[in-house]
Amino acid sequence: MAQFDVSKEFRGSTFRTDAERTAWTEKRQEPALEPDLPIIDPHHHLWDKDTGRYLIDELAKDVYSGHNVIATVFIECGSMHRLQGPEAMKPVGEVEFVNGTAAMSASGRYGKAALCAGIIGHVDLTLGDAARPVLEAEIAAGNGRFRGIRHGVTWDTGNAAKFGRRQPPRHLVLDPTFRKGFAHLKPLGLSFESWQFHPQLDDTADLLKAFPETNVILDHTGGVLGLAPHTDRAEAFKLWKKNMQNLVPFPNLTVKLGGLGMTYCGWDFHLRDVPPTSEELAAEWRPYIETCIELFGPKRCMMESNFPVDKESTGYGVLWNALKRITANCTPAEKLQMYRDTAARVYRLEV
Repeated sequence: MAQFDVSKEFRGSTFRTDAERTAWTEKRQEPALEPDLPIIDPHHHLWDKDTGRYLIDELAKDVYSGHNVIATVFIECGSMHRLQGPEAMKPVGEVEFVNGTAAMSASGRYGKAALCAGIIGHVDLTLGDAARPVLEAEIAAGNGRFRGIRHGVTWDTGNAAKFGRRQPPRHLVLDPTFRKGFAHLKPLGLSFESWQFHPQLDDTADLLKAFPETNVILDHTGGVLGLAPHTDRAEAFKLWKKNMQNLVPFPNLTVKLGGLGMTYCGWDFHLRDVPPTSEELAAEWRPYIETCIELFGPKRCMMESNFPVDKESTGYGVLWNALKRITANCTPAEKLQMYRDTAARVYRLEV
């Protein structure tokens, strides 16, 4: 076991500070598998907070760790919200901040990859119709890079729900006022990132049925939980798979394959003195990743890093090696879909 203060295990969903994570993940280095395979990383964050910082320098260091990452998509994480002004408009600050980071990347000074080529912000959809002016403000702030929003709705009876940034009610996406806000996404050409835990996926299916033309992206392999009361992994997998099968009929849904390195998922990788190998990660993650590919097909799947959150379990290069091991038997065309093309289509990126 790693010699860390276990009382820190759920500092948010975080076990270590950013500096601790970097020092720990550097203990495991692997050469990149399939180093020429082009990757759009469709899910990462940027922040500067009490537990450390993950800004353009830290992102670039990970991105250029051996794999051919050609572009990335930023996903909201409550970073750099405005201090002043109306409460509803405060999340616009995050889009302004990330657009500045994207402009820095576009200078070429931080390498060839188009960092933050797409931006996903946050708007409180419980504002109902009043969400529209906030959406319009974020579109303007994104300077052509803004693609949609995430409004996390993670709820659970166990520990997992206690450590999110928000504490939503159980069935938030079923709420009529929430749906009034949601209804403004499609007319504005915006997508919705669906971040919930796997026992909530029936609500996601209901939302998809009500809005069949809105582009919806399911985050983190559907929100796999392994904390109490979901510690019977076989039973949890059974429920997860059933709920994922119920989402297949909705063609407006695509699925991000990743996010399995979070402590929510219940593996003990973060407690080790040395991070796991990509083979170890692949062995645990394979049933979830392969099931999603089988259910949704490569054209509706995209691989994600979820960095630096998944840095709880592994380094950036090792994470991509694990995913590549899982997809080793896929055809070259299927790999291009899952690592580049699906993300380029869903987020409308010209790369």
